[in-house]
Amino acid sequence: MIPLFACRDNSCDPKKCTAKRLETTGLVRIFPRLTQVPRNTILLDPTAKQALSPADRPARSITAIDCSWEVLEHASLRTFRNRRALPYLVAANPVNYGRPLRLTSAEALAAALVILGEPAQAALLLDAFRWGPHFLTLNEDPLSRYALATDSTEVVRIQEDYL
Repeated sequence: MIPLFACRDNSCDPKKCTAKRLETTGLVRIFPRLTQVPRNTILLDPTAKQALSPADRPARSITAIDCSWEVLEHASLRTFRNRRALPYLVAANPVNYGRPLRLTSAEALAAALVILGEPAQAALLLDAFRWGPHFLTLNEDPLSRYALATDSTEVVRIQEDYL
């Protein structure tokens, strides 16, 4: 199992926060500041220039940034060497259902796990939410194709098929 982390800035409603729920189940460890996140982690950053791919499998951990989109723009993420963007996926959560690239932290971590070859851990993670397993069903085709890619360039090519 790949260790999972989230950096949470408390800008979202704790009752709706997927990272907070995953912390209570023991599946994710939350850090309150970005400076506390391990530097060798794969940081899921939607502004990163490189897409997450199976080439990142030697990952020691995966970290989601759990904050509002407005706060994300101001975060100092550039200090992380392994910043990766997730490819095109559609949200299954009730707030952003059907909206592309508007994933919760739980969806982002699960997608990363599938791409990195850990689908069982992804399913375990999403079982904490009523809508969770639907995320994997909704994105089954692209996730399976991304998981078979060799590198980031190929993931981007697959993504372009969907766009």
